[in-house]
Amino acid sequence: MNSSSGRRRLTAAALTALAVATTATACGSGGGGTKAADSGTYTIWDPYPQFDKGSAWVKLLDECGGEAGVKIKRTGFDTSDLANKALLAAQQGNSPDILIVDNPVVSTLAEAGVLTTTGDNKLDTSKVNPNLLAAGQSGGKTYGTPIGANTLALYYNKKVLKEAGVDIASVKDWKSLTAALEKVKKAGKKGITFSAIGTEEGSFQFLPWLWGSGAKLTELDSDRAASALSLWKDWLAKG
Repeated sequence: MNSSSGRRRLTAAALTALAVATTATACGSGGGGTKAADSGTYTIWDPYPQFDKGSAWVKLLDECGGEAGVKIKRTGFDTSDLANKALLAAQQGNSPDILIVDNPVVSTLAEAGVLTTTGDNKLDTSKVNPNLLAAGQSGGKTYGTPIGANTLALYYNKKVLKEAGVDIASVKDWKSLTAALEKVKKAGKKGITFSAIGTEEGSFQFLPWLWGSGAKLTELDSDRAASALSLWKDWLAKG
């Protein structure tokens, strides 16, 4: 768990949530986790400061630790502060053994040289779905394993659509969706709401629309990517 520079490196998790590699080991039937906690105690940092000792989340961590025969010392940080805290801790040589982070943070921490790979820790990830495992990968290496995955869906209110005269079966593309939203607005309701916060969360919310246009993340200035952004902007402009 130590790099050549003497800085202690971590096992990461990715929230897709990417999750901790050690959590998977502790709760699973497999063996071989990180050897960082020689004292029998593993330190875990996660982005859930809202969960106290009596929460289901903390109880789960303790149960996993119990199954693995180790103790868990857990600290929760605000999501926006966790990565900075982890980088600083690595520089000071007092990193936690395990991080649970959102997957966009993995590449930043990996490039800083403060993470170990699942290979380093002899963690078997062969049974993890490739698309989920990819959230913890960077530069061809796997740094974390997923504890879950967030999935976005477009849902609707049947009563509102009925009152607005919208047949949901007619909504098959952006054009028909926009037409339905206009009818809903004329009926006195909000057509659609979505998160456009200026963080990675906003980017995550936008991805289905970006990919739905046929655009690629590697070509954000393409006409297709622009059409997805225009869709949102036009909706906002029209209320």
